Amino acid sequence: MSSAVLSSAPPQEVAAAPPMGDVLPPVKPRRGLIGFVRRNPTMAIGGFLLLLMVGVAVFAPLLWTVDPTALAPARRTREPSAMYWFGTDMLGRDVYSRVLYGARISLIVGFSVAFFASVIGLTIGLVSGYVRWADSIIMRIMDGMMSIPSILLAIALMALTRGSVQNVILAITIAEIPRVSRLVRGVVLSLREQPYVDAAVAAGSRTPRIILRHILPNTLAPITVQATYVCGAAMITEAILSFIGAGTPPIIPSWGNIMAEGRALWQVKPYIVFFPAVFLSITVLAINLLGDGLRDALDPRMAKRV
Repeated sequence: MSSAVLSSAPPQEVAAAPPMGDVLPPVKPRRGLIGFVRRNPTMAIGGFLLLLMVGVAVFAPLLWTVDPTALAPARRTREPSAMYWFGTDMLGRDVYSRVLYGARISLIVGFSVAFFASVIGLTIGLVSGYVRWADSIIMRIMDGMMSIPSILLAIALMALTRGSVQNVILAITIAEIPRVSRLVRGVVLSLREQPYVDAAVAAGSRTPRIILRHILPNTLAPITVQATYVCGAAMITEAILSFIGAGTPPIIPSWGNIMAEGRALWQVKPYIVFFPAVFLSITVLAINLLGDGLRDALDPRMAKRV
């Protein structure tokens, strides 16, 4: 076959197909604050509400409040008005000021319990999940603690001490540690069978190095999500303890104490209980929304975008 035949052009009646256009429109990346809100609406709403409550707690003295512990018997049980936005209680104290300052107690308890329970539960779960001989001992202790409802365990621990914010944080933390440690243990049990962990063991890495370098980073996402739920549960538990008189002292303005003091007048002066209950509900809702958003963002199986 000659070279002229090989180099001959295709016949004129054979036309090349035109290039096909894009079937799908180009994807425009969403950047900035608006893009984040569209990608993570649940996290954005929860984060905004939580930041709002934190701002209320931090800047309470600047939000037209008065001394939340100041007594004024002559102005007791005043209805909400332009002078007293949330009314006054049976001792004449301004409910608006007490509710705003009460946000400090609830947020301090919630954040502190979430931090300490997460750190201690993470440590226990890592050791229990990876060290086989310690698993049976530690988990039996955790199972025994989990057999008692957390609120009853917190009440029993508070009965052994005097009422204070520090003791409330300690009691609720002890009650929440078993749930966090059990979650971390379940994650570690699945991680320790991964090939990269077997490779690290074959390479001669020591157990502490394997836990800190290979196991710990993969547990941070679930423990972060769990910390948000622990925070919300701790705030509700603190309100329950204060409501029944087993939490913070009555002189400290907390949402549970405010509701406990107003329950006797609930039928005639419901606003004393209504306003702190609304603030507590909004705060817990914000934390739960933030946790749901973090779960969707950190878990690729729950991601809504392709």
